[in-house]
Amino acid sequence: MNYRGFATRAIHVGQEPDPTTGAVIPPIHLSSTYAQDAPGKHRGFEYSRTNNPTRQAWEQNIAALEEGSYAIAFASGMAAIDAVVRLLRPGDHIVASADLYGGTVRLFDRVWSTFGISATYVDAREPEAVKHAFRPETRLLYIESPTNPLLHLADIAAMADIAHRHNAWLVVDNTFATPYAQQPLTLGADLVVHSTTKYLAGHSDVVGGVVVTRHPELAERLRFFQNAAGAIPSPFECWLCLRSVKTLALRMQQHERNARAVAELCAVHPAVQAVYYPGLPTHPQHELARRQMRNFTGMLSLDLGSAERALEFLRHLRLFTLAESLGGVESLVSHPATMTHASLSPERRRSVGITEGLIRLSCGIEDTEDLLEDITQALNSV
Repeated sequence: MNYRGFATRAIHVGQEPDPTTGAVIPPIHLSSTYAQDAPGKHRGFEYSRTNNPTRQAWEQNIAALEEGSYAIAFASGMAAIDAVVRLLRPGDHIVASADLYGGTVRLFDRVWSTFGISATYVDAREPEAVKHAFRPETRLLYIESPTNPLLHLADIAAMADIAHRHNAWLVVDNTFATPYAQQPLTLGADLVVHSTTKYLAGHSDVVGGVVVTRHPELAERLRFFQNAAGAIPSPFECWLCLRSVKTLALRMQQHERNARAVAELCAVHPAVQAVYYPGLPTHPQHELARRQMRNFTGMLSLDLGSAERALEFLRHLRLFTLAESLGGVESLVSHPATMTHASLSPERRRSVGITEGLIRLSCGIEDTEDLLEDITQALNSV
């Protein structure tokens, strides 16, 4: 059955009642192997590295939410990105957003560069700059929108046009936005990646990743890598994702409500030098955000001007937990220069705008007033 509504698909696709028992919640299939009717003749499953009923259900679900045809699940977001790069060959070139997550830059520059794949980083807010970065050997345009941690946006439709004119694929890391906020495949992207650890699982109890596409040939190659390299999520992690995604629409509404309120508070507080949140009308890309996103998510960053002021702010927070990751129901805070982007050189961080005073907030789904009170008292201490 084709479901039109996002929340309906999140609850029902891949999550039909169990045909054997009628259980409303699909079971977790923990089996590592499956009985065959005859040698080489099985019922769709032979070994759980290759395929697993619970993982298949999760892949069907997230493919539907991203308006894709195929989804391939991995053990982490980085494993998913790594599989995408495996589509390339030695000598190929990547054009990428300048302010990517530090782990992605590390993968490109310190792992795949040793196999002859190079990357050029460019401000993806500027389509002309992206065009000029392409070479004859460029095969991949890789962007985040919004970016981590500065919440810069790229015009996804324009990026798709540029990539396709150069015979390259457009890959969009949609982790910050989620398919509830935007669906890059509908804007022309070829591949969408997620760290399912974040908003999709949403409860800080899963590590996982996924790639979604509409291209059968890319899906076939990615599924081969999934099986051959074996970086798969466990059935239990897939089941947790299926459980969690049922409430994604509701959670994202409260995440956005809280982040917008915090951003508005920070925008007028004298301790804050800059606020980065696409949902604010003062954000330089607010109109683009309104055009390609339907939810501005719970992520924002603010600059307090110095490392000392940032650390003082962090010391006084009570409700926001200082921790890596994002997108959980609880509010988290991080200091990108020493946490998520510590693998970058100080010069590289400065070049993309990640200052020592930058703070990244992941607003959870707590009561808005409690979050505002916590942020206010911490800012007043600065």
